[in-house]
This record gives sequence, structure tokens and C-alpha cells, in this order.
Amino acid sequence: MKDKLIKQLVLTISKCESEDELRDLLKGLLTAAEFNTIATRLEIVRMLKSGVSQREIAEQLQVGIATITRGTREIKLGHFKNIK
Repeated sequence: MKDKLIKQLVLTISKCESEDELRDLLKGLLTAAEFNTIATRLEIVRMLKSGVSQREIAEQLQVGIATITRGTREIKLGHFKNIK
């Protein structure tokens, strides 16, 4: 069941035709805290991929090293290929 729900979520997101439409969908689905958490995680990945140290990321974004380490692990697993 969860796989089906995740597939529906991905398909719904992929059908958004504009940035405004996607933002509206995400704001409807997520709390403000969840929305900010996702945005922060994406920024962590961008910073890691551009060579910024974990310590620097932690200081700049006010996040824990464990959160950054998770991003590092996901990059090593081959995720986030389209994020620069």
C-alpha cells in the first residue's frame, strides 16, 4: 500500500507545470516546519556537492552534524544526481 501511495505522490508532483503550482501543492501537503526541513536538506546536499565542509554547513545552516552526515550518505548511495 505504501509503495502505491508513494507512486501517487511522485506522479502528482511530476504533473506540476509551474513553480507556483508545485509550491502550492507542497504548502498544502506539508506544515511550515516540514517545508523548511526539506528546503534545508536540499541546501545541505547542494553545499556538500560544492565541497563545503560539514562543519561549515552546520554553522551556516544551524543544523546538526548527524543531519549533514545523512546527506553525505545519500549522496554516496547515488541519490541527488540532478542536484548541483
